[in-house]
Amino acid sequence: MCPISLAPASGRYLSLAEREEIAIERARGSGVREIARHLGRSPSTISRELRRNAATRADASGYRATVAQWHAERRRRRPKQAKLVYNEKLRSYVEDRLSGLVTRPDGTEVHGPTVRFKGRRHGPRQDRRWAKAWSPEQIANRLPLDFPDYETMRISHEAIYQSLFVQGRGSLKRELVTCLRTGRALRVPRARAKGRGKNFITPEVMISERPAEAEDRAVPGHWEGDLIIGLDKSAIGTLVERTTRYTMLLHLPPMEGHDQAVKVKNGPPLAGHGAQAVRDAIAAKIMTLPEHLRRSLTWDQGTEMAQHAKLRIDTGLAVYFANPHSPWMRGTNENTNGLLRQYFPKGTDLSRWDRDDLDAVAFTLNGRPRKTLGWRTPAEALAVLLQSDRGAGVATTG
Repeated sequence: MCPISLAPASGRYLSLAEREEIAIERARGSGVREIARHLGRSPSTISRELRRNAATRADASGYRATVAQWHAERRRRRPKQAKLVYNEKLRSYVEDRLSGLVTRPDGTEVHGPTVRFKGRRHGPRQDRRWAKAWSPEQIANRLPLDFPDYETMRISHEAIYQSLFVQGRGSLKRELVTCLRTGRALRVPRARAKGRGKNFITPEVMISERPAEAEDRAVPGHWEGDLIIGLDKSAIGTLVERTTRYTMLLHLPPMEGHDQAVKVKNGPPLAGHGAQAVRDAIAAKIMTLPEHLRRSLTWDQGTEMAQHAKLRIDTGLAVYFANPHSPWMRGTNENTNGLLRQYFPKGTDLSRWDRDDLDAVAFTLNGRPRKTLGWRTPAEALAVLLQSDRGAGVATTG
């Protein structure tokens, strides 16, 4: 056995002194949680230490501090040879689950389209390689089921990802990244993917904080909004009042410079539905209504609402966000968008319609009788609310 190091370990790792305390407490018959409280460590840390670094793996009671320290330092040495480099059987298993050929039920191989690896992600509307395409997590968790008695046939999903993406640990062929779900040639950090475009949403503006009066539609003035997208990133904004189903459309024309071949790096979005353009369009429309008819607005988590805080300051309109991938939380708006697709089909250029055209479509939609309104029209339902508001104002002044 090589000599062990007596240098103090960092707080992240157990020191030799702590291992001596574990050995003493273990000899006294102390349990894992009692030892953890004594050392100020997590019970899982002590349990893992007894399991991995015992003098005899089959018997955790045979724990020796010096042997445990030696085991820990041996594992900590860098650089370490990747498991997929020296374990050929494991490497073959991983490669087969990643890139093995697709087969029919009778075992006949299906090769699929011929795709050449270009060192970058596949483009849109491009063929992709046909393979078994198990994810690294599926492979790592299937191994104990296929090889229950072989501890050498174990690997973490992270080790597989590193073998694919990290230079110097590439025991797997580089082109196998095309067999992953995303087909990315470069790995995207989890924090970047998780937080992309959502840093403007806080718990205080989630739909769970919306007043209960908005849910039962008893009180008017609560709106739902969204964008309908067309060709070349053209868009129209939609606002629907939950009680009356009254619809207003937002004109979002492309900004100056949208058709230019050369774009300004990190410049504002020019398609017309960036955060500032949407904020201004909503404010211009919503301020045409009396105050009691602009209580709240519920939107999805699109980045076009990144300036919702300023919108609230400018208009007094409280903005709330539905949960991700939950369109039923804005059911009134989703239904209205379906009706609008009769006039603005998918895949058509929505920028060709001016403000007057949008007002005409909204006027037509608001003139349709609705079963949910007792066959009244949204325009008639809104007119009743406005009339009652004027009557209340006259009564107050009298």
